[in-house]
Amino acid sequence: MARKDKPKIALVLGSGAARGWAHIGVIRELASMGIHPDIIAGSSVGSVVGGAYASGNLDVFEEWVRSLGRVDIIRLLDAKMTGGGFLQGTSLMNAIKKQIGDPEIRELEIPYACVATELGTGREVWLREGSLLDACRASIALPGMFAPSRLLDDRLLLDGGLVNPVPVSLARAMGADLVIAVNLNGDLIGRHFFVHGIDDETSEEESERLLAEIEEKDSVVAKWAAKMKTGFGIRLDSYISSLRKKENPDPGLFDVIAGSIDIMQDRITRSRMAGEPPDIHITPRLSHVGLMEFDLAGESIKEGREATRLKKEEIEQLAKAH
Repeated sequence: MARKDKPKIALVLGSGAARGWAHIGVIRELASMGIHPDIIAGSSVGSVVGGAYASGNLDVFEEWVRSLGRVDIIRLLDAKMTGGGFLQGTSLMNAIKKQIGDPEIRELEIPYACVATELGTGREVWLREGSLLDACRASIALPGMFAPSRLLDDRLLLDGGLVNPVPVSLARAMGADLVIAVNLNGDLIGRHFFVHGIDDETSEEESERLLAEIEEKDSVVAKWAAKMKTGFGIRLDSYISSLRKKENPDPGLFDVIAGSIDIMQDRITRSRMAGEPPDIHITPRLSHVGLMEFDLAGESIKEGREATRLKKEEIEQLAKAH
């Protein structure tokens, strides 16, 4: 009797902005179970974490994201009022490049692909070759936040989460026999409009003072804040909404964008996964992590590990069956 080939396992890493650091925890916990994916497919932030893993740079990448503080995040946000997005993404991608380099996708240690959306047609685009960083930049281009990316004969590409937040279909097309999918959008609807920060007793006057201190001490942040004020007539605290916690806060610009994206991705994810179910569905509980709270890596990574641990028996049974 011919020996049955070992099934190819794909890890699908979904969209979710700052909540995407949970993917690191998922990868770590799967490794502790002896599961090492043969294929990586990602959408939006999933494309970045997946790229770090597929290129063999996850250790360095994790160390970096764990070190990020709130001011570090602000320094990476290159605000510019032209180009189709509030942020250009150049500073962020340069920082990521320092951690994982810029290899060609076909040269990665693990077969990899990510999803983007073509602006002109709404078509789902699978990026399976070329520069890893260019592919990631296209896949993370959240509408209104990041400027679209120009790839594929100068076509404009947007965030992959617009069409396929958890790209199970891509993993199947890449030859996966078993698919483990990580959905970061499972518990977001109805989340509060504020995020972590100074305790609830902090007054608005105190928040303004703290923001002024940040701007005064950091020239990059000061320039960024000035651009916001000039371009949109909004203050830095519209981004750092945690410094203005109130019992019933009115949503700011970023809260509205974040809430809208959460709703959209939740609905799209439900629809796509109903027709394209994975074999294992991991759903970290991340409603407490805001869209841009990239400084909460430790919490997100821990939740990724815990959510994967809850699926341990299911994962082991599936592995034995194949």
